Amino acid sequence: MDAPRFPAKLESAEPTLRLAVLIDADNAQALIIENLLREIASLGEATVKRIYGDFTSTQSASWKEVLQAFAIKPVQQFAYSKGKNATDSSLIIDAMDLLYSGSFDGFCLVTSDSDFTGLAVRLKEAGLKVYGFGEEKTPKAFRSACHKFTLTEILRPANKAKDESAPSAKTEPTPVKVATKSDVPIDFLLTALEQVAGEDGWVSLSEFGSYLNKIKSDFDPRSYGYKKLSHLVRANKEFFDCEERPVADSKEKIIYLRPAKLE
Repeated sequence: MDAPRFPAKLESAEPTLRLAVLIDADNAQALIIENLLREIASLGEATVKRIYGDFTSTQSASWKEVLQAFAIKPVQQFAYSKGKNATDSSLIIDAMDLLYSGSFDGFCLVTSDSDFTGLAVRLKEAGLKVYGFGEEKTPKAFRSACHKFTLTEILRPANKAKDESAPSAKTEPTPVKVATKSDVPIDFLLTALEQVAGEDGWVSLSEFGSYLNKIKSDFDPRSYGYKKLSHLVRANKEFFDCEERPVADSKEKIIYLRPAKLE
């Protein structure tokens, strides 16, 4: 009889996803690491944390300062040939080994490199969750290949100046495109809301959020200055009607929304 994947828990507790976190040091910045790991902790348990790069290079100096503090295992990869990225190959090989171990429920791929699109697709085909983390410059192909993609710009500490960020090994840092609340894609949200709403026009906020992640993996309210999706829809009352409905036998309430009825 096979051993259970998850340890015994209270009936009310949700099973924790076992996640493998693989970081491409050539295409990620060390200053995001603390907020990155907090974000990942909201998704599941990071049972493996590895980072790939040439740590003999001065461009990786910022990473060497945080590896021990956050228990991240460095995988040294020398650049054997100029212009060839051995780091990508090493990360992909390890990812496949971890996949075939059958010990994980999902992967967190921290990179802005489209070369990992095929890996993300393969992991999804195997039935695992794939969470991507990358900069604004990350190509659409990799973003779409992930179940959810998070911009690392929103994970940067507020007290860090832009010029403190370490440049990647391949390119200079991409200027941060700061979206504002006026940039909220209202038309996209309303179209999605109409597609997922019930016959009465209403849908729960959690169901709406799940649907948004399925059709646009890189949608994130924080990119527009809102901490949560509930904050975004409530702040745009001219477009969304919201109401809280009590849960039976509970003090909790569920937020429902529908497109606002124009006068």
